[in-house]
Amino acid sequence: MRRLSRDASNAAGWRWLKFNLVGAIGIGVQLMVLALLRTGLHLDLMLATALAVEAAVVHNFLWHERFTWADRVGISPRESLARFLRFNMSTGLFSIVGNVVVMKALADMAHMNYVVANLITIATCSVVNFMVSDRLVFNE
Repeated sequence: MRRLSRDASNAAGWRWLKFNLVGAIGIGVQLMVLALLRTGLHLDLMLATALAVEAAVVHNFLWHERFTWADRVGISPRESLARFLRFNMSTGLFSIVGNVVVMKALADMAHMNYVVANLITIATCSVVNFMVSDRLVFNE
């Protein structure tokens, strides 16, 4: 196993904190969109979940590109679009599938409150999303 230098380790730690800060705000976006779609518009829970996750994915991508991984990326429209597609097809797809599957299990099958189920689901996806984003989407 390769040992990280102290500077690389500190950079990774700060990046993890930034990732989680953006993710925490994204959770707020996701929960607000979910509540609006589910309670306000009475959409099906699984459809509302998928749309709410996608709203958070778009939010998170924009902040990750300009904040979390700003030191690694150029923000030309072409590069940004390619990175957004990679982000959406990796962490976005994983988040949507993971959220819908876990939400189905917790909210529909276990009869857990959908907001609590959504928070548990988000937490289960975050570590994988960080690793994929760091190594695939925003790689140096």
